[in-house]
Parts: sequence; C-alpha cells; structure tokens
Amino acid sequence: QVQLVESGGGSVQAGGSLRLSCTASGATYSTNCMAWFRQAPGKERERVATILPGGRSASYADSVKGRFTISRDVASDTVYLQMNSLKPEDTAMYYCAVRRDPPFCPTQRTDNYWGQGTQVTVSS
Repeated sequence: QVQLVESGGGSVQAGGSLRLSCTASGATYSTNCMAWFRQAPGKERERVATILPGGRSASYADSVKGRFTISRDVASDTVYLQMNSLKPEDTAMYYCAVRRDPPFCPTQRTDNYWGQGTQVTVSS
C-alpha cells in the first residue's frame, strides 16, 4: 500500500525557518517526480515545488522562489522542503504528492497519491 508521510511542520515567527520531510513507503519513487503543495483555508491548493528523479532539476512557484528549496534523498525515499524567510502568507497545510501514473510531475488536476499533510503557521 502506497503511503506518504509528512512531518516537520510547526509554528514560527516571520523570518524563521522550517524543514518539512516526506517519506514514501509501499513503492519506490526514486524514478518519479515528486512535489510539495500547500492549501490555506478558503484557498485553492497550490503547487509549491517539484523535483525530478535524482534531484537533478527542481521548479518553484513564484511565491516561494528564492526562499524554499526542495531536495530528495534517494536511499531513504524522502523528499524535503527547506523553508527560509517565512512569511505569514506561507501559513497553510503542506502536502507532498506523487502521480499515480508516473513519471510526470503531479499537478492540482492529476490523479495523485497524497500524504496527510503537516501544518505550517507563521505569525507576524
């Protein structure tokens, strides 16, 4: 059974940092694109970052570019999201995802496996 488990969320003040982790089990995702999404109350889910197999290429939403870094550890099938210079508008539930039909990157509209999410709250 495929399972994605996120961790690392919490509450920080603006300007602080957090590191999120997403560990996959039940299948090997080293050859798949993986992504982080976030969803704030009353807003649509937003794709934050993607990373290709082997970590050779990453992409970011404009809202987080230069502040967030996505990375992956193939040996442990873990994807990370380092978040620096956090802002109150980064407050959201953060999810990792992988498409059910790899190897392309997940979007808001594709059929994906999702984790349960981890809450990030940034206070001003």
